[in-house]
Amino acid sequence: MTDQPTRSGGATIAVTGATGRLGGRVARRLAAAGIPQLLLVRDPARAPHLPGAAVARAGYSDREAAAAALRGVETVLMVSASESPDRLEQHRAFVDATAEAGVAHLVYISFYGAAPQATFTLARDHWATEQHIRATGLAFTFLRDNLYADFMPALVGDDGVIRGPAALGRTAVVAQDDIADAAVAVLTDPAGHTGATYDLTGPHALTMEEIAAVLSQATGRTITYRPETVEEAYRSRAAYGAPAWQLDAWISTYTAVAAGELDGLGDAVPRLTGHPATPLADVIGGRSG
Repeated sequence: MTDQPTRSGGATIAVTGATGRLGGRVARRLAAAGIPQLLLVRDPARAPHLPGAAVARAGYSDREAAAAALRGVETVLMVSASESPDRLEQHRAFVDATAEAGVAHLVYISFYGAAPQATFTLARDHWATEQHIRATGLAFTFLRDNLYADFMPALVGDDGVIRGPAALGRTAVVAQDDIADAAVAVLTDPAGHTGATYDLTGPHALTMEEIAAVLSQATGRTITYRPETVEEAYRSRAAYGAPAWQLDAWISTYTAVAAGELDGLGDAVPRLTGHPATPLADVIGGRSG
């Protein structure tokens, strides 16, 4: 692998985030299918070694490098950048680079219920990114994921308690493997999904209490859910020393659930992938890549 893309490989699909959980899943699936791809990464040394994959160094903020790397690419998977205060600016720079490079189709990993007034603060950034993509005139597909089922164990404290102001709200958590399968289906037939927005959900909309019960059954631990008020949530997380924007994001995940904004089931996963959406119990009980 080299720092610069190799067009001789015939790669017309580019994947971002290949060093992460979701982008890595997509990249491995494309490689397994024998599809050439270009992996755009900030650190080529961390890029996965995959057959048929060329590598280019380009962060989202490096518009010039991204535009140069993407010339000749037809379809790009844009996995949203890591949470940061300037994530929206990074997204806009990369979208502009994609348009400048002449990419034909951009597939963006967005968030369920993305809207300018969404309770979950980061869902507002996703909506703004979607709007910027639309403004470029690029052909696009938006994959709006619900909360990751894979991350539910991370909500559990050392004492076996999930705490948060989610009340009795529900969230249709979705497996990252299902998202990856859906993304590959779109990347390999982009014209069939031009202009589409897909809500990617799991098969069940669960309360936090029900999520705790599933985790208990899957892990053998006693896991419970303890509702908090918003004020209690901020106090219980103060010891982490996180910046205000990050605390707002953490806590608004729960208040979005309480508001019903992550409730609802979609059929996009089975329609795109050809298999049923994976239940939380199966994700936790037998994770795969």
